Amino acid sequence: MKCSQCESPATVHLTEIIDGKTKKIDLCESCAKEKGVTDPSGFALADLLLGLGASSEIESSGEGKQLVCGACGFTQADFKKSGRLGCPECYSTFADPLEAMLKQMHKDTLHRGKVPAHLKEQRERGMKRADLQMQLEESIKAENYELAAQIRDQLKQFAVSTASRPKE
Repeated sequence: MKCSQCESPATVHLTEIIDGKTKKIDLCESCAKEKGVTDPSGFALADLLLGLGASSEIESSGEGKQLVCGACGFTQADFKKSGRLGCPECYSTFADPLEAMLKQMHKDTLHRGKVPAHLKEQRERGMKRADLQMQLEESIKAENYELAAQIRDQLKQFAVSTASRPKE
């Protein structure tokens, strides 16, 4: 590959993803130094990996105080320099700023994954049944027996409709 700036052979390859669009930059050694990519004092790996301002998100979240991991002594400056955390306890220490960064990088902070259609349908039926069961218990505790009877009938109907479905 050739350098995006000067057409020399590229040795540094950067990839940036903004709003779902990928932009790749290939630089030679001299252009990388000129841009500050190889200079550890002028280049924060966290800024590169997480987008500009990501490491400043960690710094600003401390509200004037320096966050330090009690288990390994890892600091905000260490994170900014390496783009990594020191130990599992760091995730708790830096939880708030990490959550803000993850929201910038992804749509959500919880991984939901993909579920096959038949399993998703099965899980939804199970959740609906559990919800009806809970409503039934609450209505019995509240001594609302008319509502409890209606919910009981819904549960019976639900059980009949579930049993008549073909197994996958």
